[in-house]
Amino acid sequence: MATLNATPNLTPRLMPDTPEPQDLRVIHPLDDVAEQKCSSLGLGRIRLTRPVRLSLGVLRAYLIAMTLMLGYHVLDLAGLLHKSH
Repeated sequence: MATLNATPNLTPRLMPDTPEPQDLRVIHPLDDVAEQKCSSLGLGRIRLTRPVRLSLGVLRAYLIAMTLMLGYHVLDLAGLLHKSH
């Protein structure tokens, strides 16, 4: 198990009302006990305002355009677009 024990350095003169330092234990998420996941059944759709809907549409268009440009560039580098005779 990957754990890390750490003791915070709390200076009493800077923080006189704080309790004594505690021994903190950090556990990696892969070594931790699995949690029960929340269910999203029955929640319905999320309401989006017009500006949010517009910005998501613009983001979708941008991502599609970037994907098409990447595909074009890959095909161009592979030499499939411009055949030399």
